[in-house]
Amino acid sequence: MADDEAEMYDGIRAAFPISFGKQSKSQTPLEAIHNTTRRSVSNNPPEKSSSAASKMSGLPSLSSSSQAWLSSIRAPKNPNPNSNPNENDDGDAMVGPPPPPPRSELGDDDDGELIGPPRPPAGSNRDDSDCDSDSDSEANFVNRFRIPVSNEIVLKGHTKVVSALAIDHTGSRVVSGSYDYSVRMYDFQGMNSKLQSFRQLEPSEGHQVRTISWSPTADRFLCVTGSATAKIYDRDGLTLGEFVKGDMYIRDLKNTKGHITGLTCGEWNPKSKDTTLTSSEDGSLRIWDVNDFKTQKQVIKPKLARPGRVPVTTCAWDRDGKRIAGGIGDGSIQVWNLKPGWGSRPDIHVQNSHSDDITGLKFSMDGRILLSRSLDGTLKVWDLRQMKDPLKVFEDLPNNYAQTNVAFSPDEQLFLTGTSIERESTTGGLLCFFDRAKLELVSKVGISPTCSVVQCAWHPKLNQIFATSGDKSQGGTHVLYDPTLSERGALVCVARAPRKKSFDDFEAKPVVHNPHALPLFRDQPSRKREREKALKDPLKSHKPELPMTGPGFGGRVGASKGSLLTQYLMKQGGMIKETWMDEDPREAILKYADVAVKEPKYIAPAYAQTQPETVFAKSDSEDEEK
Repeated sequence: MADDEAEMYDGIRAAFPISFGKQSKSQTPLEAIHNTTRRSVSNNPPEKSSSAASKMSGLPSLSSSSQAWLSSIRAPKNPNPNSNPNENDDGDAMVGPPPPPPRSELGDDDDGELIGPPRPPAGSNRDDSDCDSDSDSEANFVNRFRIPVSNEIVLKGHTKVVSALAIDHTGSRVVSGSYDYSVRMYDFQGMNSKLQSFRQLEPSEGHQVRTISWSPTADRFLCVTGSATAKIYDRDGLTLGEFVKGDMYIRDLKNTKGHITGLTCGEWNPKSKDTTLTSSEDGSLRIWDVNDFKTQKQVIKPKLARPGRVPVTTCAWDRDGKRIAGGIGDGSIQVWNLKPGWGSRPDIHVQNSHSDDITGLKFSMDGRILLSRSLDGTLKVWDLRQMKDPLKVFEDLPNNYAQTNVAFSPDEQLFLTGTSIERESTTGGLLCFFDRAKLELVSKVGISPTCSVVQCAWHPKLNQIFATSGDKSQGGTHVLYDPTLSERGALVCVARAPRKKSFDDFEAKPVVHNPHALPLFRDQPSRKREREKALKDPLKSHKPELPMTGPGFGGRVGASKGSLLTQYLMKQGGMIKETWMDEDPREAILKYADVAVKEPKYIAPAYAQTQPETVFAKSDSEDEEK
C-alpha cells in the first residue's frame, strides 16, 4: 500500500515544475541597470549631428553616436504593439538621446532599422549629409578601436582633486590618491552599486599623494607623496616599510642614503618585483630594493648645463625595465640605459624639449615611441631612434596639474591624455584620443563639466577607461565602460545591489535602570524636609569656630592662657613661665654661656681636644661711646 502511495505521489509531482510553490525574488534586468549608468547626451534635436550638439553644449562627447548604436542593438525583440509603424518609414536611424527608436518589424531588413555590431547606424537617408558623415565617422572610430565610452560610473570619496591612480594587473582593485592627503582602495569584487571604498589610508600627514604604482605581481604597491620618503603597502593596505631619508647637509647627492626633499614621481619596475624608481625635487633619481628600505641600488644625477639642483618632475620605465626616462625641471628629457658599469651620464639628452615642467612620460611597448606631457599645454611624440625633433606636437591641451599623464590603449593604436579647465573657457575636463599611426586628434570625450582631468588609464583586461578628475572641493575616478565590449570590473559592482538588512542586523541594546546606583538617578527629596533633617544633624548645624589669634606656645597658636588644657594647667601651677615678653633675647642666651663652657653636653665634648680656643674681640667702650 505504501508503495502505491509513493508511486501516486511521484506521478502527481512530476506533472508540476520543480520550482512550483517557490517564491522567486524579482530581479532587475541588466539592461535596465546599465541604462542608469548611460552617459548623458545633450538634449538636441536628432536631426543635428553629434559634433553640432557638442559645440552647442560646450562639452564634446564621443558617446553621442555610440549610445544610439548600442541602444539600437539592445532594442527589445518584441516591438511595442501600441507604436505607430509609420513613424520611421523613411528609414532614418535616430542618433540622439535615449530612449532609442523602436523597430517597426522583426524581419524588416530593407528599411535599415536592424543595425548590429560591428556596423554603426547607417543614417543614409538624411537630408543633412554633413551630419551623416560626422556621425558615421565617429561611429566607425568607436568600432575600429573598440572604445568603451557608452556607460560611466564614478568612484567617489575624495574631497579634492584625485592626482594618483593605479589599477592592478588583474583589474580587481583600484587605488587612488588625492590632494586631500588620503589614499582610497576599491575592490570591484567586493563593491556593490554604492561604489564605496573598503579602506582609507593617510601615507604622510600633510603631504599630497602624487603617484601610486602596483608591483608586477600585484601583491604590493608603491605610494609616493610630497614627503621625502616613499612607502610600500601590501594588497590589503598594510604598511610594509618606508624608504630612508637622506642627510640634507651633505652637498653631494650620491653620498646620501635617500632623497632629502619632496618626491615628485615613482614607478615600479615592470619586470622586477623587488625594484622601484623614484624622482625628487632634490634633482636625483634613485633605484631602490624593496627588500632593504635602508639602502639604495643606484643614484642618478641628471646632466645639467650649470651646476646646481634642478628638480626631476617625472620618471618612467620602459616595458622591459632596461631603460629609464626622466623629465628635468629645465625642460629637458633624459634617457638612461641600464647596463653594467653605467653611470649618471644619459644615453639620450634632449634639451629644451618643453618650455615648462614635464608632467608625464610614457614608453611604447615596442620601445620606439616616447610620449611627453607638459604644463605648457602640449603633448609631444618622440621617436627614440631620432630624438632631435619630435614627430608631432599637439597643442591647445591645457594642463594645470603636475601629475597629468599620458597613456596608451591596449593595442597601442591610440594614446590619450586629460585636459584641465581654463578660467575663461566653458569647456570642462576632456579626455583626448590620438591616433598613433596618423598622429592626429581623433576624438574628445567630456568627463566633467566643472573639474579637470588629471590621470587616465586604459586597462587591457577589463577594456575600461579610468580618468581621475576634481577641483578644490571634490574629486572622483570616472570609469568608462561598455556592456558589450568590457569585461568584469565596473560590470560586476554595478549589477550588485546593496544587501538588504535582515532581522539579524538589528541589535536591541538593553537599557538597565538602577535608581540608586548613581546620584543622577536618585529621587530628589523635597527642600523642606531636607532643611528640617539638616537642623537635627549635629555636624551640619554646628557653628564653625573662629580662627585662633594671639600668642601661642610650642609652635601652636592659642589664647593668652593656652589653647590646650595641659598648657593652661601648667601655666596656672607655675610650671610654665612666659618671661620672653619682658626679657632681652641676647641676654637670655648669654646667661647660659658660662654653663655651656663648664658643662658641655651635646656637640662641644666631641671636639674638645681639637677645637681651637675662641677669641672674641673685646669691645672698646670709648669707641662705642663715640
